[in-house]
Amino acid sequence: MKKILTFGLLIALLAGIYGYFQWNKPHKDTSKISADVVLDANDLLHAFESDESKANTQYLDKVIKVNGIIKQVENNESGKITLILATDGEMSSITCNFEPPAAKGLTQLRQGQQISIKGLCSGALMDDLMGNTVVLDRCSLAQK
Repeated sequence: MKKILTFGLLIALLAGIYGYFQWNKPHKDTSKISADVVLDANDLLHAFESDESKANTQYLDKVIKVNGIIKQVENNESGKITLILATDGEMSSITCNFEPPAAKGLTQLRQGQQISIKGLCSGALMDDLMGNTVVLDRCSLAQK
C-alpha cells in the first residue's frame, strides 16, 4: 500500500511540474515566424463564410498574414490594441488583437490605412444579425 501511495504522489508531482511549465510556456511571437498563409481580408472572411469547417482545417491555429484596410482602432486600458480590418460585408470584419509589447506604437495607425498583419487564427464568430468576424490573436505588423 505504501508503494502505491508513493507512486501516486510521484505521478501527481510530475503532472504538476509538467502543467506548470505548459502554463508558463511563452506564446508564439508572430513577428519572428513566417506566415503559413497570405490572404486578403476579404478572402479570409469568404473562406469562413462559404465553408467554416474547411476554413478551420486550413487556417485554425496557423499564422496568417492578412492584407487589408483599417476600419477601426480600439485601445484597451491594459495596453492591448485591437485593429478591425474592413471587408466587403458592412457588418463583417477581421479582428486583430495585439498584446504588449507588439501593441506599442500602434496608436499612430488610422482608419483607412492599408496594412499587413500576421496573427494566429482563432477561428470565426458567425452571426447573421451582427455580422461575421474572423479573429486573429497575438498579432504583429508584417511587411507588405
